[in-house]
Order: sequence, then C-alpha cells, then structure tokens
Amino acid sequence: MARKMLIDGEVSQPNEEEAHYDFDLFVIGAGSGGVRASRFSASYGAKVGICELPFNPISSEVMGGVGGTCVLRGCVPKKILVYGASFRGEIEDARNYGWEVSEKIDFNWKKLLHKKTEEIVRLNGIYKRLLNNAGVKLYEGEGKIVGPNEVEVTQLDGTKLSYTAKHILISTGGRATRAAIPGQELSITSDEALSLEELPKRAVILGGGYIAVEFASIWNGMGVTVDLFFRKELPLSGFDDEMRAVVARNLESRGINLHPRANLSELIKTEDGIKVITDHGEELIADVVLFATGRSPNTKRLNLEAVGVELDQRGAVKVDEYSRTNIPSIWAVGDVTNRMNLTPVALMEGTCFAKTVFGGQPCKPDHKDVACAVFSIPPLSAVGLSEEQAIEEAHGDVLVFTSTFNPMKNTISGRQEKTIMKLVVDAETDKVLGAFMCGPDAPEIIQGIAVALKCGATKAQFDSTVGIHPSAAEEFVTMRTVTRRVSAGTKPKTNL
Repeated sequence: MARKMLIDGEVSQPNEEEAHYDFDLFVIGAGSGGVRASRFSASYGAKVGICELPFNPISSEVMGGVGGTCVLRGCVPKKILVYGASFRGEIEDARNYGWEVSEKIDFNWKKLLHKKTEEIVRLNGIYKRLLNNAGVKLYEGEGKIVGPNEVEVTQLDGTKLSYTAKHILISTGGRATRAAIPGQELSITSDEALSLEELPKRAVILGGGYIAVEFASIWNGMGVTVDLFFRKELPLSGFDDEMRAVVARNLESRGINLHPRANLSELIKTEDGIKVITDHGEELIADVVLFATGRSPNTKRLNLEAVGVELDQRGAVKVDEYSRTNIPSIWAVGDVTNRMNLTPVALMEGTCFAKTVFGGQPCKPDHKDVACAVFSIPPLSAVGLSEEQAIEEAHGDVLVFTSTFNPMKNTISGRQEKTIMKLVVDAETDKVLGAFMCGPDAPEIIQGIAVALKCGATKAQFDSTVGIHPSAAEEFVTMRTVTRRVSAGTKPKTNL
C-alpha cells in the first residue's frame, strides 16, 4: 500500500471508505507532469490510473496523446524544426571553411515533416511503455471530475466509465489561443504550424513571446518571408531588456521583418492568400497567419466549478505550495496551474506531488532560479533575475557585467552576428543574481551556470574558476570589468 501523506507534521488518516476506492490516485492528463506524478506515485506503492485522449500525429483537432504538449506538439517537434532551419545558416557558413557548396540550397519540407512525425510517434510509444512498466493503468478518453473522489472518462465512442480515487491529480496543461479579431478563423496556432502540409512562402506572425520568435526563426531559416507583429517596443516581455534588444537585432539581421507596437485588426480571404490588415492601416498578403498570442489553462471541460475547485481569473487551477487545491483530495501540477509554464517545472511539480502524497516526504516545488531558453536562431537563454528585476528587488546597488564578442567560428565564416553574455550581481553580497546569453549553444552553457546560481555562487567564485579555452563559455568566468553600477530604484541603462 502507498505510504500515508505527511504535510507540516500531520499524517493523513485513512477513512472507512478508503479500501473501496478503485485507485489511490487517478490522474487526468498524461503530459510531462501527469506521467511523472503517476510513475513516481506507483513506485511508492500507490495504485494509479490515468486518462488521456488518443494521439493523432497528423491532426491538431484532437488535443490528446500520452506525452502531452511538450513531446507531441511543443518543445520536441519545435526543436526538430529549429535544427532543420539552422542548417541553412550552417551551409552558408561552411563555404568559407573550404566546403564547396552549390549556390542553390534546396529544402524538402515534407521530408522533415515526415521525420518529425516519426519521432513524436516513437516518443508517444515510449511514454505509454513507461506508464505500463510502472504499473499505471492507462484509459484513453476525456476525463472530468464529478465528485471530490470520482472521475468520469468518456471514450471516443461515447462510452462513459466512472472511477473512484482517494486522490485526483489534474495535469491537463494549456491550449493555444487566438486573438479575437474578424477573420480569426483564417489563422493557425502553433499546433497546426507544426504539421503544415505545405511550407508557406509568406508568413505573418502575431505575438512577441517565445513561440512567436521561435517560429519566425524557423520559417525564416527555411526561406519563408516572415513579418512579425508585436504590441511592445521589443519582443520577449519578461526577459532582460538588454537581451530582448539583442534578439530583436538578430532577427532583423537574419531578414525577419519586425513590426513593433503593432497589432492585427482583420484577416480577409482573397485569391492571392490571406489579406492582413494592421491597426496602423497597413496591408499584407500572407499564405499563413500564425497567432502566437498566448496559452490558456485547459480547465473548461473538467467540471471543476461544479465540484468546487477554485480557479483564478485566467481559468488556472489555484493551488497551495504543495500543489493542493481547496478540495483536499484534488491536486494540480503543470501549466494548468499557470505558475511557471515550463516542462521541467511540471516534472518537478509532479515529483514533489508524489513524494508528498505517497512517499512520506513533504516536498514543495522550488520555482526560484529556473533556467529557460528561447530557441530562436541564435538562441537566448537565461537564469535568475533580469537587470530590471534585480534593481527592483535589491536593497543596494547592482553590478552589471557584459561581454560582447564575435564567436570564433564567425571570424572565418564571415557572419556578422555577435554573442552577448551578461551577469547581474548584488554589489553588497557579491552574489550572482542572474546570467544571460544570446548566441550559439546558449542553452547548453546556461544550464551549467544555473547549477552555480542554485548553489548561491558569488562573482568572486566565477572569477576564480578557470575557463575552457577556446570556448564561448569561458567568457562567463573572465568578465572582470563592471559595465555599469545601478542603484536600487533607478532605471537601467543599456549600451545598446
């Protein structure tokens, strides 16, 4: 049997009906968080059931599949497309390294699409086997909560199955949203963008977040003319302002048309394509219009209000620091809670849930100093506080160290694209508060830096670390001169 739950020194007591539950845990949603929570709970002896809609690899109509958004219609297929798009620049750069490359570079979109589909089908199978090997019972269908300890699963043929569980975990993730403008039905979201039958020649993207920036890079790398519209002065709100400016400059230098402080007001179908009308009266014709305008928590069809589970204004499930809702038997992890919408965070939350509820180890997910990346070309990666956040939160001065250099590879290839690195340091304690990089291999490098920040590393410890030469990463341990010193409460000034 599963161990009893222990939180803040209190052991949960089994009630008289506990032996009659079908499961110790029933999970709705088999994405990253749900699969992790299921497997780990089962490893502690819990009897676990999980439900998820069947997976259709060539359609986005049914938002299902074991593996969830990241594996099937997010991080993994997107990264495959990023790799595919990156080769165009690599081939161009190869010429100055002695490789005789023909002037015309052909790209076969359908071949890459087929390879991408093969991979996500393979991963879907792996995730199913992980559940099976852990002893988790998988039910293919749509789940909803009909009581504090009861879940109803509707299969594709309409058959309804009911199961009881001592604990219910919601891990249904999020769903892409469209901007509410006339003609919005002519647009696509990132779900459809990953499976387009034909590669467009002209694409318009609305949005300034990481999905918008990444697809702009992907399509541009594949030879598509891309226009990117976003409401702010710079893309990637929430990231360090200086690094946002770097990304914008790189996008433009690669040939992407940026339209800051602009929005779309209407889409109209024409013989030539989709006519895009902006709020400035500008008109463009596109083959594809991608709305990358955010994601909403997947809670509408879960019957949560009827059961009494509290939601926030965006429809996200409200949870405490242990991922528990206001209903003691119902929990939630991952994007459906809208805490920090990253796959590794959902995995962490799922792990902590299993330890807390079934492992006898009360565990709160730690959302501090979580590294992340934007897989633009070149990529941006970050961990810790941005300069703006550090100034707002610091009690004293903040020291900013930056390094801008031409990557060694570019000195031969001739590509005019700088790598930018940045450290934000607390002047009083010498503690490194944030680290940022935009350039080749940024995510791989920042992952290691994230360990240092998690350990509370100081700038002196960075300085005492011997670098690997020649590498870009060594710049993080050789930045000795302060670029600027900023007092708390002042507005940051960048050198860009």
